[in-house]
Amino acid sequence: MTDAAIIYVVDDDASFRTATGELLNACGYQTVLYESAHAFLSAQFNRSPACILLDVQMEGLSGPQLQGQLTQVGCVPPIIFISGYGDIPTTVQTIKAGAEDFLTKPVPMDTLLSAIGRALAKHQAVVAQDEQVAGLRELVARLTSRERDVFSLLVRGKLHKQIAYELGTSERTIKLHRHNVMKKCQVRSLAELAVIAERLGLLARHDALPRS
Repeated sequence: MTDAAIIYVVDDDASFRTATGELLNACGYQTVLYESAHAFLSAQFNRSPACILLDVQMEGLSGPQLQGQLTQVGCVPPIIFISGYGDIPTTVQTIKAGAEDFLTKPVPMDTLLSAIGRALAKHQAVVAQDEQVAGLRELVARLTSRERDVFSLLVRGKLHKQIAYELGTSERTIKLHRHNVMKKCQVRSLAELAVIAERLGLLARHDALPRS
């Protein structure tokens, strides 16, 4: 995984930035170095495994402020804060805001590499989940308007006759819609259909599970 992984080092300390980049390159990572948060904001990201090594106190935009801006735009590779000025309130603030770790300079190499490994594993998990959700959305998007209505009621445990009454049609028609829904969503049971609904945020936890 390290061959494709990108580590963004955002730190206004040139010597630390260079030394960290050389260390990570020697360990097989790709590194991109930035001297400020503003410079980092101009970067173009891809879906490669990645994490950010981020300083706290920098001229202009601080590390926590950059973290906040990235969160707002929904573009947040896992962040590891590395600072010579760590304090408990700042550590708590950044961790609560979603940072993977908070390390204090000087950081032992094994500690840094372990933190990066965890961050990359988290990134991969998020990417895999996003791709799965995108695939499920594509399946559901194939449903007709009436099939979506049936889908919504099926995953909430409604019986065929209840759905037929609510939609003003026959049970036979509902069974046909159910067949089409399950075929298009590539599932074999209503339980699997409910899982799709949950993962897409279409089924609240308190909703009834469907009957098979």
